[in-house]
Amino acid sequence: MSNISFSFRGNNAVREAMHSAFLYHAIQAGLDMGIVNAGLLEVYEEIPKELLALVEDVLLNRRPDATERLVTYGESVKQKAAGNTEKPNEEWRKLPVEERLSHALVKGIDAFVTEDTEEARAKYDKPLSVIEGPLMAGMNIVGDLFGSGKMFLPQVVKSARVMKKAVAYLLPFMEAEKAATLAAGGEVRAQGKVLMATVKGDVHDIGKNIVGVVLGCNNYEVIDLGVMVSCEKILETAREQKVDVIGLSGLITPSLDEMVHVAREMERQGFKLPLLIGGATTSRAHTAVKIAQNYSQPVVHVLDASRAVPVVSSLISPEQRKDFAVKNRDEQERLRATHAGQRATLIPLEKARANRTKIEWRAEDIAQPAFTGVRVLEDFPLATLREFIDWSPFFHTWELRGRYPAIFEHEKYGEQARKLFADATALLDRIVAEKLLTARGVYGFFPANAVGDDVELYTDESRAHDLTTLHFLRQQIAKNDGQPNQCLADFVAPSGTPDHVAAFAVTTGIGLKAIVEEFRADHDDYNAIMAEALADRLAEAFAECLHKRVRDEWGFGLTENLTTDQLIAEQYRGIRPAAGYPACPDHTEKGTLWKLLDVEKNTGIQITESFAMWPGSSVSGLYFAHPESRYFAVGKIDRDQVLDYHLRKGLTVQEVERWLGPYLNYDPATPAGIGPATCACGVPHAPR
Repeated sequence: MSNISFSFRGNNAVREAMHSAFLYHAIQAGLDMGIVNAGLLEVYEEIPKELLALVEDVLLNRRPDATERLVTYGESVKQKAAGNTEKPNEEWRKLPVEERLSHALVKGIDAFVTEDTEEARAKYDKPLSVIEGPLMAGMNIVGDLFGSGKMFLPQVVKSARVMKKAVAYLLPFMEAEKAATLAAGGEVRAQGKVLMATVKGDVHDIGKNIVGVVLGCNNYEVIDLGVMVSCEKILETAREQKVDVIGLSGLITPSLDEMVHVAREMERQGFKLPLLIGGATTSRAHTAVKIAQNYSQPVVHVLDASRAVPVVSSLISPEQRKDFAVKNRDEQERLRATHAGQRATLIPLEKARANRTKIEWRAEDIAQPAFTGVRVLEDFPLATLREFIDWSPFFHTWELRGRYPAIFEHEKYGEQARKLFADATALLDRIVAEKLLTARGVYGFFPANAVGDDVELYTDESRAHDLTTLHFLRQQIAKNDGQPNQCLADFVAPSGTPDHVAAFAVTTGIGLKAIVEEFRADHDDYNAIMAEALADRLAEAFAECLHKRVRDEWGFGLTENLTTDQLIAEQYRGIRPAAGYPACPDHTEKGTLWKLLDVEKNTGIQITESFAMWPGSSVSGLYFAHPESRYFAVGKIDRDQVLDYHLRKGLTVQEVERWLGPYLNYDPATPAGIGPATCACGVPHAPR
């Protein structure tokens, strides 16, 4: 569909009117389907009459001077907008208090919220009426704008800050008239009650926190149990609080199994509540195939915060729930059928090993480090780390999709991205200046050689004594293009050729809890989430900064002369794989790393029973140096590799299948000569 408004770029008022009017008339004329940017559409009935007439004169060719008239109008709109930017706070302050509160909520302005809330309190019969009246009216506007794509996530979180500060101001007055309030049923009547938790063994909660804020903005009561929450606590709290919906979140792959466990327990205990599933490793397909089949009530995957409100609304609405559940069930049946027919074509492990990455081990390609052993980095300068930040994922956290710095010029997100970045850099300035976070790290170089699909590390250059062994998996996907079936061990020289591997663990999460609690005590979710997002970015920057140091100490990095952008684009020699990621999907390898570097003692970073790192703003992994080392995804593996891996790792078959469940190309519960069975406890057990 042609972009009819391109010549008015920069003038969204005219563009949105043209798009909406064109679509209105095109649909009347028989248009069946079109691809549009819904965030840049105005409601046809809400287009100002003067502008609509001018736009339709152009679209329908109703008069010869239509173009000139619309251009003139467009210029006047731009000039008026430019003139209004000089004193943005003056005119709206003259509005009635209800409109001022609504404006403050929509714009996220908290500078006047206390005085405006007090004025409204004096005007209304009771404090609760202020909440249920003008404040909720304003938040309803926020919810409608966000739901229609006309408001973005950072703006919504700022709106929540205004709302929370207003409610906090009113609470003492509500307590003072407690008896009367309770007698009259005096609580804010929420649309529903949602319990949310990051599951046992997992510590990541930025996404969950954002979803909670968005639901709160839409008048849902949110009970957030935090991170590393056991199934028992989740279900006990759900009963005590009589919630309407349970939401589970997780980032690492072991969390998927914990979600399955929660679903099974909900079924066993007779729960009738809908279950929401969210987090970076979750998906619609996994939810349908692994989780939903264990629970008879609706189990719904929620992709991001913008989807949470309509999903929850549909699930608790007496009118909508049945139809929504049927559609969700039918969609999951389709996904299960598709998944059942999607077994990958794999080759035997021995054949895959025969097709390993072919590397000629030349002495000039094998770097020798400046030292071997472990070094600890205490209180690493935050000012240094900020220079290594990759900002693009920061904007993704706030659901603003685009690459930094080009996102600043994005037609839809640009203005909000610039405001968000300004807020982020201001908080980062404070974090660095006041040393609110502490960066700690540990790393080391170790003599190493590949032995099959493992890499043995040695105590010294004599290589007479083993220090530990790193275990890796190999691709088994059938390849017809001459490409190798890769394994990380391929990039380390075999025995007889001296080689080295480096390992590291870093954190910037020390002190984060205090920052977050300070902001939340001030009802400021916006800056609380901002601090968490910045700590995550600093941790990734620490890994990048340390990688540069390691390459320098390996020798070959001294001649790189790369810019920060080139570093972020990974235009350097070597790779930085990490346990739990596609090239090394086994999270239990972190246990080996923790012993190798004595990580907890040297940095304070702990690992949970599911091998998540705590504090969450932490990164760990390996550094490989060979110029032909590349990132790749192991993908699906078959039973023969599972059996081989369990012997190499010293784990039982069922333990390997548990940790590598998402990567299995077979159902562990299905016998196939060696297939395991599932006992009453619900855990797959392989025969010995």
